[in-house]
Amino acid sequence: MPAPYEILAGPLDLWLAPVGTAFPAIGVAPAGPWATVGTAGKRNYADDGLAVQHTQKIDTATPAGAIAPVKAWRTEEGLIVTVTMWDMSLEHYTIALGGAAPTTVAAAAGTPGTKKIGLSRGPDVVTYALLARGNSAYGDNYKGQYEVPVCFQNASPKPVFAKGKPSGLELEFMALESSAAASELERFGHLIMQHQAALP
Repeated sequence: MPAPYEILAGPLDLWLAPVGTAFPAIGVAPAGPWATVGTAGKRNYADDGLAVQHTQKIDTATPAGAIAPVKAWRTEEGLIVTVTMWDMSLEHYTIALGGAAPTTVAAAAGTPGTKKIGLSRGPDVVTYALLARGNSAYGDNYKGQYEVPVCFQNASPKPVFAKGKPSGLELEFMALESSAAASELERFGHLIMQHQAALP
């Protein structure tokens, strides 16, 4: 009996890039401008992992002569990727606050070097392309990845600083429709998985 490859376990790695960046092929390491979320990727995520949520709102119609719905239609849908990041370095903290790069001041005589980010976000919302990569449901050492062309960080993180517990930033990436989608079914991107090895 073949191994039950379809049963997947383990966290995904997450990358962000500017909207319009090409997604790397399955098995190809993401290169710049793709940047990991967390200095060490999934090694910086809380142990509840990364979650992908497919939301929807369905309305139904129940005629006067019936006691159950006879028609249903979808009026809203969404795609949300959530993770709690255990990385308080400012280069990654800023993802929660609009994405501006830290301002760096080099050390000088009698003055330590510093980095800083602002704690307000302003009216403009930064958008990203998102890549989440893990294992495929079709074989050992095969990869699968979510490719989301447009999303934004929608969470309101509440880092807690307590004795003996890692401080985390809750991140929620909400997909927006991509006007460049190949079809209506790919407005939020797609999930692609390797199912065969490459030919020689």
